Amino acid sequence: MPAPLFRAAEVRPHPKLRKNDVMRFWASAIMLAGLVLSLGAHGEARAAAKGIEACKPGGACAHPLPVRVVVVSMFEIGNDTGDAPGEFQLWKERRHLDMQIPFPQSHHDLYYNPDSQILGIVTGMGSIKSATATLALGLDQRFDLTHAYWLVAGIAGIDPQDASIGSAAWARYLVDGDLAHEIDAREIPKDWKSGYFPLHSKGPNDPSPPVGQGEIFEINSGLRDWAYGLTKDMTLPDDPSITKERLRYTGYPMAQRPPFVLKGDQLAAMTFWHGRLMTEWANDWVKYWTQGKGEFVTSAMEETGTYQSILYLDRIGRVDKNRFMVLRAGSNFTMPPPDDTAAHYLLSENEGYSGMKAALESLYMVGSKVIDELIGHWDRYEKTVPE
Repeated sequence: MPAPLFRAAEVRPHPKLRKNDVMRFWASAIMLAGLVLSLGAHGEARAAAKGIEACKPGGACAHPLPVRVVVVSMFEIGNDTGDAPGEFQLWKERRHLDMQIPFPQSHHDLYYNPDSQILGIVTGMGSIKSATATLALGLDQRFDLTHAYWLVAGIAGIDPQDASIGSAAWARYLVDGDLAHEIDAREIPKDWKSGYFPLHSKGPNDPSPPVGQGEIFEINSGLRDWAYGLTKDMTLPDDPSITKERLRYTGYPMAQRPPFVLKGDQLAAMTFWHGRLMTEWANDWVKYWTQGKGEFVTSAMEETGTYQSILYLDRIGRVDKNRFMVLRAGSNFTMPPPDDTAAHYLLSENEGYSGMKAALESLYMVGSKVIDELIGHWDRYEKTVPE
């Protein structure tokens, strides 16, 4: 920290100043002091940014980059700028993440803004890539992540029983959908609801309490509720194409609403599944692992891997697990409308998600609201996690 340009105790108002003048004087002095400290922090970040080229990936670094927020994306389409956007592009362009930092130990180079101290990472799709990318970043000595907030911002399938495409959900529970037993659907016994059931259970009808090995994570619910409170009244992007699509979901009033912000839990599985029966399975799976406390809303592939690495890094003081947030926006529904079949709808959606554009805009708008609050009051949130 650079030496202050003045000491508050040495600045004395004129004895003839009135009380209101004195109060205004001290208010101005405090604001100036805050500006000086802020400029000092930016100066340190810029100085570290200039020297980071001397630090090799994975090696020691005398002056690591300070990071306030890590924006976690999972994929990009084509180039990072200037074409059809994936999850990363809006963040890179609009947040001016212009400083490219080589990251050969993972999927994609990192990008940084020395002024805002936002770092962007693209992990790659799937829990294996997200876990290894997060661990690689956390162990990289070029970065000071001690006080960094982590925002996972990704598209997802969304349950039409809970929300519409374009809607954005803040998660509390992250549930893994991969660790399981399975038999082919054509060989399921008549009294089984599914051929897919948890490890350590005696079948899909086993009422025993869950015995987990990393299938369920609960992230900081206080931070989640705080982020939701900041964003719950936001008006999210809508357009005629998703309006038309959601009107097909007769009998699903939440699916027919314009996009909105909600609370909802996340199921991560490496298989891109789809359909009414699979959506029933997802709801049952999340209820089972959360013992009825969670509500399945979004489906994706990465969160359990990402957060597992965060937990490991927290153990050695590299990151703070309580500063981790998950925001997923619906680019597609997890099941077809009543007038279509699962197979047809899945194949048509694979040609282009109907809510992709709206979901990406929702992620940026909602996530930015939280980031702006954190960075704008960093003096408060650097050491105190909001609740």
